[in-house]
Amino acid sequence: MAPSKTKSAKPRRKISALYTLKTADFNYNLPPSLIAQEPAKQRDSAQMLTLDRSTGKTTHRQFHELPALLRPGDVLVMNDSRVIPARLHGQKIGGGASAQMLLLEKIDESDWWAMIRPGKRLPIGTQILLHNKRGQATEITATVLGKNTEGHARLKFEGTKDFLSTLDQLGEAPLPPYIRRPTGNHTTDTTRYQTIFADSPGSVAAPTAGLHFTPILLNTLRRRGIITCTLTLHVGFGTFAPVKAERITDHHMHAERYTLPSATAAIINQARRDHRRIIAVGTTTLRVLESITQENTTLNSDSGRTDIFIHPPYEFQIVDGLITNFHLPQSTLLMLISAFATPGETVGRDMVLAAYAKAIRKKYRFFSYGDAMFIQ
Repeated sequence: MAPSKTKSAKPRRKISALYTLKTADFNYNLPPSLIAQEPAKQRDSAQMLTLDRSTGKTTHRQFHELPALLRPGDVLVMNDSRVIPARLHGQKIGGGASAQMLLLEKIDESDWWAMIRPGKRLPIGTQILLHNKRGQATEITATVLGKNTEGHARLKFEGTKDFLSTLDQLGEAPLPPYIRRPTGNHTTDTTRYQTIFADSPGSVAAPTAGLHFTPILLNTLRRRGIITCTLTLHVGFGTFAPVKAERITDHHMHAERYTLPSATAAIINQARRDHRRIIAVGTTTLRVLESITQENTTLNSDSGRTDIFIHPPYEFQIVDGLITNFHLPQSTLLMLISAFATPGETVGRDMVLAAYAKAIRKKYRFFSYGDAMFIQ
């Protein structure tokens, strides 16, 4: 499949409010105690708030009740990207300073963009000796080849023929900073910060809406006539980068790599012809589908990069329902679901923040390891 051009959002109609929405409009107050620090005991035991876009009505369920909310013939599209153990530790050669690295995006097998700390003490040309999970020195080194305007470093890894496979011995799960661990790597995170259908390695953050699915739940869905299929978007810095611009229209997303298989394209095309619903499992899945339909009314197998930034107002072309988690204040993901709540309008922000307020009162758990939301 030939790579396509990087694709961005193109709202179908201009609305004056587009130019007045500010990042601060997407703020809300969240008690720190509601930021989930551990996954639910059972994946599908998470709470699930449902939001009816046509009425604004909400209901409270558990995720294992999802089959009752879907119809035979609905298509669930899931992101099968596998989270890599992207958090690395090492020591500066010749200086002794400790170094921490978070892989962001692959350039080629041994060439990566990464966040590094302490950045000022690791200038271009620095060599870092990597440690394994037990803190022991290895024979693998990282050389700082360059830095970009955001302070991210380009690292060249040497000392292994297959860096990706070596990561399993070197790296830790790249948990977000709001999940705090007392010491080192948690064994639980290795399996639970990963969907059960993860396949293609490349993400540095989990597509968290998929974390709630279990094999039993997927089998139940299929027995009831719900069709499942996958695509891939490797979650990178673009998904979780903070919005620093005052006006949301001044924010620019980092491009992330995606692949849409021909089998998935065929399933979705047939569902659209039959007027059956397309349900995106996660904002990453939604972004891929909406990226591709910017230029194509019929889906084909495709791969490329997308920097699509979906925010109010946005007219959705393909997705009819969205399964997602609860997102950080002022984040691009909160802006996306606000757009989805009222397509082509800007009042979805109010609907979503009202639903969030209900979730807070009900003590829902927020963010990556938190509870779920189903918008339809």
